[in-house]
Parts: sequence; C-alpha cells; structure tokens
Amino acid sequence: MTQPTTIRRVRDRQRTALSLAASGVPVLPLRRGKVPFGNCPACADNACGGRPNMKTPGPCRCPGVCHAWAAATTDPAVVASPAWAAAWRRAVSVGYHPGGAGLTVVDLDDADAIAWARTALPATRTVATARGEHWIYRGAMRSVNAVRPGVDIKSAMAYARYLGPGTGTTTDLPDVVRALAVKEPSADRPVPHALTVPAGSGSGECPHRTPAYLERGIAMAEQRITEASSAVHATVYRTFLAVLSRHGRCGCLTDTHITRLFTAAQAKGETLRHCTDAWANARTRLGM
Repeated sequence: MTQPTTIRRVRDRQRTALSLAASGVPVLPLRRGKVPFGNCPACADNACGGRPNMKTPGPCRCPGVCHAWAAATTDPAVVASPAWAAAWRRAVSVGYHPGGAGLTVVDLDDADAIAWARTALPATRTVATARGEHWIYRGAMRSVNAVRPGVDIKSAMAYARYLGPGTGTTTDLPDVVRALAVKEPSADRPVPHALTVPAGSGSGECPHRTPAYLERGIAMAEQRITEASSAVHATVYRTFLAVLSRHGRCGCLTDTHITRLFTAAQAKGETLRHCTDAWANARTRLGM
C-alpha cells in the first residue's frame, strides 16, 4: 500500500467519524480485529480512577484513545486531536457507541438470523455487514451477546462498527427486542428456572435454601472483582468459575445476577466480549 493511499484512508476515517460525531453519535477508532483500543499504561487496571461503565463516555482525562468503548466521543476537537492521530493511523475502521446515541443494534450474523428477524422483528434501518445485517432501532437497552443463534444486541456499554448509513427508516425499539435479553438468554448464560437440583446430585433439593445465601455469594464475587489491583482478566475468570462451581448447577442464577458480575468486571476495564468469553470458558471447564 502506498503512503498516499494510507494517508487518504486515515483522512476518510476521520471525516466519517467527524460527520457521525456532529450528528450526536459517539465515535471511536477500531483496530485490527474490529476491536477498540484498550487502556493505556497510565490507566491500566483503572489506576486513573476512570469508570468504563459510566452512562456517558469520557471516564478520565487521558488524552489518548482509552477505556475501550468508553472512549467514544462526540467532541470534534478530540476526534481530530493529535493525541488521537496515532490511533487513526492504526485503525482499520470507525466504531460507535450505540447506547450513547440512544440506539440499539441487533447484529444478525448469518442468513438464518436474518430470516428469523424478517418474521419476528418490525422493519427498521438496515445496514449490510460482511456476513449478515445490522438492524438499528431508536432507543437504548442493555447489551447482550448470543440472545439466540447468530443474534447479538449492541447498545449500552458496547460498540458497533460503522458500515454506512444503510437503508430504511429507523423505528422505535420494540418490546420484542428488549424481551430477547430476558426471555431468550444465550448459551453462555444459565437459564433462570425453578429451584431444582441437577440430575445425579443425590440431595434432592437446591442448596440455596434462602435467597440470602445466593445474594451473599454474588456480593462476595462482586467485591473480589472490584478489589482486584492487578491481573484483572485472571481474577474475573477465576471469580466466574467459582460462582458457577458453587451456584451454577441448580439454575438459581438469573439474568440479574449475571449482569451484576459483568458490570463489576466492566468497571475494572473488561469489555463485554471479554466477560462473555470468560463466562463461556468457565462453563466449558465445568462441563456445563
């Protein structure tokens, strides 16, 4: 690739980002692998006191592209700043924070997911992706991966890749999409149901005889993650493993419990995808 071509592509990305920011959409550069830039050395392990789970971007005064999705901004001076210039040179695409713009992206990853959406969801603005489509709705909600095969929800505390304006008119976020996060949890998360024991346990009753027992376990797990001063990735994984080992086999863990754990991890700088992967790896290790 010639140098002029590289410079032109960098400028194109910056122009796209500035245009989105001017329309109220928080933007950020995405590096190879379509992932955001992580914390800089000065902000590692949230040493700066930043809070990546804040409802508004800009968790600290770090001048660089920091705190992953929470770096997203609508400030044109930041997008065009010298501090961000190096990141744009390394970036491969423009990302944005849907929740920060009051939007929700239903990410349909394959033809089967698209076919399902066309029968189950109301029409809205649609953007083609490499393998599927993004359906974009007006309204924000919690982000959840794998709510059903080939379907992710990207909104609050998440990012999406900008792939163009798309076609159609953006419509209001329907209840059917909100319900996906509750009624159709992913294979990476346990399904909430009545207090029962897994087959072969021998005891015939759930170990969580009182709600306080499970609540105490979740609170301790949150504290363990929050107090981690180093090796956050490993701490999150070990904590998820411990929670699932003790509380995951009888089906008592609910979507609310898991959200609390993910929120604690993201407050330490973990991305939603890191949380989802750690949870899935813990389940796999336990044979769940």
